Amino acid sequence: MGQNFIAGDRDQAFLLPPDVRDWVPAGHLAWFVVDAVDELDLAAFYARYRRDGWGRPAFDPAVMVALVLYGYAVGVRSARAIERRCVEDVAFRVVAANLRPDHATIARFRVEHEQALAGLFGQVLAMCQRAGLVRAGVIAVDSTKVAANASGLQNKTFEDLAREVLEEAAAIDAAEDELYGDARGDELPPELADPKTRRARIRQLMDELDAERTAEQAQRQAMLDRRAEHERRTGRRPSGRPPVEQPKALAKVRRINLTDPDSRPVKTPRGFIQGYNAQLVTTPGQIIVAADVTTGSADQGQLVPMVRAARAELDAAGAGAPGTVLADAGYWRNRDITELDAQRLRVLVPPDAHTRAGPLAGKRGGLYQRMRDRLAAPEAAALYRRRMAMIEPVFGHTKANRRFERFQRRGLDAVRSEWRLIAATHNLLKLHTTAAA
Repeated sequence: MGQNFIAGDRDQAFLLPPDVRDWVPAGHLAWFVVDAVDELDLAAFYARYRRDGWGRPAFDPAVMVALVLYGYAVGVRSARAIERRCVEDVAFRVVAANLRPDHATIARFRVEHEQALAGLFGQVLAMCQRAGLVRAGVIAVDSTKVAANASGLQNKTFEDLAREVLEEAAAIDAAEDELYGDARGDELPPELADPKTRRARIRQLMDELDAERTAEQAQRQAMLDRRAEHERRTGRRPSGRPPVEQPKALAKVRRINLTDPDSRPVKTPRGFIQGYNAQLVTTPGQIIVAADVTTGSADQGQLVPMVRAARAELDAAGAGAPGTVLADAGYWRNRDITELDAQRLRVLVPPDAHTRAGPLAGKRGGLYQRMRDRLAAPEAAALYRRRMAMIEPVFGHTKANRRFERFQRRGLDAVRSEWRLIAATHNLLKLHTTAAA
């Protein structure tokens, strides 16, 4: 008796069922995303297209939104990768209704509908609320550093940019001398014909750096004038630390990135990266209720804006208002704690860092000691211990499982839209898991 195998016949005419609805199981994430998009309000997407039917036909926005959402949900964000998946991956072909939009079409769709895609976050959150997943009594605030789509080697000072402009001009002059000799040459050089060239971008960044430097100097001078006026009027020196001769803000050389001017070197546990500070607010069920992106490494000063954003999103979703806010020591700022306390929110933010030698460990009395006493209560301490389980796994799942370690887009508005899209697809995955269970 011979060996028994299941034979594979590559000459078979059709390997897939003739009905696209049979290509993936009924409970597959692809069908869930398609059904979820059917429940979303896509008026903002359709509003960009002509109503009279003229012009070249475009892909249905409902199909494109489902394709982008599904791609982000499974960790495929590159437009070229999505284009390949629409040919090779059965689930992508189901979501795309067996259409094959090219990568340029997908990329343009994300750019043109940037704000509308970001607005899907609130609608998905409302779906989670209707499913009973949003319990907003306690919220946790935290952040993670995400790399920008730019290299840190492209950070340049004003002097570097000026030197590059001069070197580029000299190179162009030498090339024109070699090409035309003593003749003038009638064609415009490419850098003058195209307003989006590197030289134009460099000069724009130089103007921005110069404006920032001028604004900082004017702000310092205004502060010095106010102190001098106070001393002249009262005869006493103003309270607070006197200004130093050369403040660090002015002594530090400001650099700007040529590829993504809004990105900054941000500090991570493994060193500095060129990127952004991505903020999240989550509930005990790890549902994201607010998402934002800031520049710079520090979380200080972000507590009130993130709580305010979470309240607005929860109110729009009909989920009620939070009562307790949890955050780590990096969010401590007296003004923020006082403001949230005045709003009758229960704020649990340790004033000291994780080590006893924290920057505020020596502070005694006042707001610092009241917060220490508040956190020392057994019930509050048990509640604060839940913070890591509420929000840290969200970052781990997003970065490790969904492979989101770098933004695709460039510019603060674009990466903020992309981060909200990532948050929306996280909530969609939570909703799908609950529905499957």
